Formats: sequence, C-alpha cells, structure tokens
Amino acid sequence: MPWNIPILLTWMRVLLIPVFTLLFYLPSNWMQPQTANWAAAFVFSAAAVTDWFDGYLARRWKQTSDFGAFLDPVADKLMVAVALILLVSLNRTHPVFAMIIIGREITISALREWMAQMGKRGSVAVARIGKFKTTAQMAAVIMLLIGLKDCYGWNLLFIGNILMAAASVLTIWSMFYYLKMAWNEFK
Repeated sequence: MPWNIPILLTWMRVLLIPVFTLLFYLPSNWMQPQTANWAAAFVFSAAAVTDWFDGYLARRWKQTSDFGAFLDPVADKLMVAVALILLVSLNRTHPVFAMIIIGREITISALREWMAQMGKRGSVAVARIGKFKTTAQMAAVIMLLIGLKDCYGWNLLFIGNILMAAASVLTIWSMFYYLKMAWNEFK
C-alpha cells in the first residue's frame, strides 16, 4: 500500500467519521447540542473538502494508485452513509432520501467492481452528473447536521431537505447514466 499525502487525506476522512458521529452523542453537560451540531457540521465539511483535495493532489503530483482509487470512493460512501443514517435517526431528513442514496452507492460500487473485473472500468468512470450529485448531497448533509430552522433568517432544515431531494433525483439520474454506459456489457 503506497503512503503519500493524498492517501493520508483519504484515511483522515475515514477517521473523521466517528468524530462527527460522536459529537451528537456527547452528554449535554459536556457540550451544548447546538454547539455539537456546528462542530459535527464543521468536521463533516473538513472531511468533504479532503474528498476533493486528495484527488486533486494525487493527479497533480502524479501519485494516483490502484489502492487510492479503491479507498477514495469507499471513504466517501462510508462518510455519506453514516451521515444519512445519523440524520434519519435525528428526524432531520426523510428515510427515502437515505435509501435512494445509499442504494445507488451500493449499486454503482458493484457495477464498477464488475466492470473493473472485465477490464472496462473506464466505461463507468465518474461523470459530471455524479459531481453535481455529490455537491448537492454534501451541502444538504452539512445544513442538516447544523439542523437550524432559523440561521440568520435561513431555514437550514428546509433548504437542506430541498437539496437532499435534488441530490436524490440526481442520484437516480446518475445511476441510470452509469447503467446506460455499461449496458453493452449486460447483453
């Protein structure tokens, strides 16, 4: 396994998952709930930024590797799945959104694995629609982690759920896009 800064950033993202989760379960005499919400959103945001940054650095420094290509999407999917489960458990978003997003992630991961085994991984490479989905999803999760109905006049729960609905639509759209790209292999 290669060790470089992009891989370390990806591992950091994995290690931040229990941190942002534990912030919600701290006793209120340790940290006020709203402070914990902001702290969890900050930690999740830092992890989301490393998602972009590790890939950028790996390409720029020519430090891409098979292990990094494997670990990066695993870290992303773990981070998002844990956040969605946490948000559903807190009644901050609808379970259908979580089911759509997590179900798509499992489906596309399996599709990419299958295509890679056939030597055709490039036919299901990340597309622009997937990047839009990820952006909407990350923004939604951050707003829902904060969980305020009035943040300087903005209802973050409402806006976060609108973005989550948009992310769910983009999730389905991108899933069909990837399935279409792989359709010839299904025949």
